[in-house]
Amino acid sequence: MASEEQIFHHSMAEDEPNCNNPADKDEVKPRWGPQHAGAKELAGQYTAGKRFQETVCVVVCMLLMCFNFIQLVINFQPDIWYLILGAAVLGIVTADFFSGLVHWGADTWGSVDLPIVGKALIRPFREHHIDPTSITRHDFIETNGDNFSIIIPLLTWMAYKFVTYSPAQIQATYLWESYVFLLSLFVSVTNQIHKWSHTYFGLPRYVTLLQDLHIVLPRKHHRVHHVSPHETYFCITTGWLNYPLEWLRFWPFVENTIERLTGFRPREDDFKWTQKRD
Repeated sequence: MASEEQIFHHSMAEDEPNCNNPADKDEVKPRWGPQHAGAKELAGQYTAGKRFQETVCVVVCMLLMCFNFIQLVINFQPDIWYLILGAAVLGIVTADFFSGLVHWGADTWGSVDLPIVGKALIRPFREHHIDPTSITRHDFIETNGDNFSIIIPLLTWMAYKFVTYSPAQIQATYLWESYVFLLSLFVSVTNQIHKWSHTYFGLPRYVTLLQDLHIVLPRKHHRVHHVSPHETYFCITTGWLNYPLEWLRFWPFVENTIERLTGFRPREDDFKWTQKRD
């Protein structure tokens, strides 16, 4: 685990928005922030087509989520509320793990130059490491569009079952649907929670309260991930699983296994972008 001094020296001072670390005042070229050469190049790759795709996904996803929530309320079974609560919590934990898995994969492997996924998925992760507060300047669509798109198949299948299943079948699968709905909900808001963890000014009181209670990802907790070379604390929904995964050394084990089997080195592309200078 990095010390407070290491975190200060090896990560951007986000509580002084878009400034470089005061410890680096003698450096001529910025190591972080929107004026970094790599950050400017990556930000310029956000296209109108990508914006349209995100907008459509957000609208479709929100409609599906509203429909499924109404169906869950209509079919609520109060006698098994404790099982429903357990299924909901399990959905949140699963969302936290998948946030870590996707975050680790996009941070560690691949390249912006890969077809389709390069600019659509990997590009924002590369930009985020160079300019962590760029996410605070993204609006709702750009922040959440990709996450909303991921859960559309799950929510569509759930809506289909609510429309076609008999009442008895719905009752029989209600716990599973509760799990899937909370999983989908927390996946959809993961990047919004992530954005809050980089926002040091103007957050609503309810958000800072959720962060202080560690119901969602706290700011100080996530700062650990942004210590170069960004190799730990990948879970960004609640961050609950970062503790056991760190203790198990889960990510280093997987990375070492992949490197031995394939010869690919973790974070090569990420390192390339951080080294760009004007």
